[in-house]
Amino acid sequence: MSFEYEFLSQLSDSIGVSLTDEQIQQFACYYQRMIEKNKVMNLTGITECKEVIMKHFIDSLMLVKAVDLNSVSSIADMGTGAGFPGIPLKIAFPHLKVCLMDSLSKRLKFLDEVIDELKLQNITTLHGRAEDIGKNMLHREQYDLCVSRAVANLSTLTEYCLPLVKEQGFFISYKSGDVNAELDSAKNAVSILGGSIEDTIFFNLPDTDMSRSFVKIKKIKKTPKKYPRKAGLPSKEPIH
Repeated sequence: MSFEYEFLSQLSDSIGVSLTDEQIQQFACYYQRMIEKNKVMNLTGITECKEVIMKHFIDSLMLVKAVDLNSVSSIADMGTGAGFPGIPLKIAFPHLKVCLMDSLSKRLKFLDEVIDELKLQNITTLHGRAEDIGKNMLHREQYDLCVSRAVANLSTLTEYCLPLVKEQGFFISYKSGDVNAELDSAKNAVSILGGSIEDTIFFNLPDTDMSRSFVKIKKIKKTPKKYPRKAGLPSKEPIH
């Protein structure tokens, strides 16, 4: 299974993330494992190598547009799925302590195999629902940064993710395209949960017209104990 080494190297350089040969090899191995496993379980609908590099790897690394990752030490990746953005961030920034969180244990089993094969250190997986993880004192308000590429409205995602973030830390939501309507309806939820919308960063993936955005939410005070609410409520009845 061939890998587009030069394509990844050029694109990562173009966004200011320089990868060593060893790191590029880790991305290649990750890609090959994911495509192999995708034959028996649904990890991604995107399988063509250049598309995976652009829409998964580079998309994950675009976080450098929103935060200086060299000043971050711990990251929670909520709803990590096939490992995005957590594993690309860990490969590119090895100093990060990363926890990959997901509600589907077989996905996490695959990620444990990837972590082992790539010999990544200080990266763990955690099985559970976001509502339960947010109440777990081993994880609540323990992370400098929580990120999520999960598909959910911003109010719901903030209720899942902001409880995990330390005061003065950040939750950054990966979004496609225009988020202005979502931002308006989420403002009250963000405030109730202890956050403040600090910035929204709009950009295109390199050399494409694929528009993306980051919503950057700062944790300015502790999240009230009642949040996140019990399983199902944040998605069924988002805070308004």
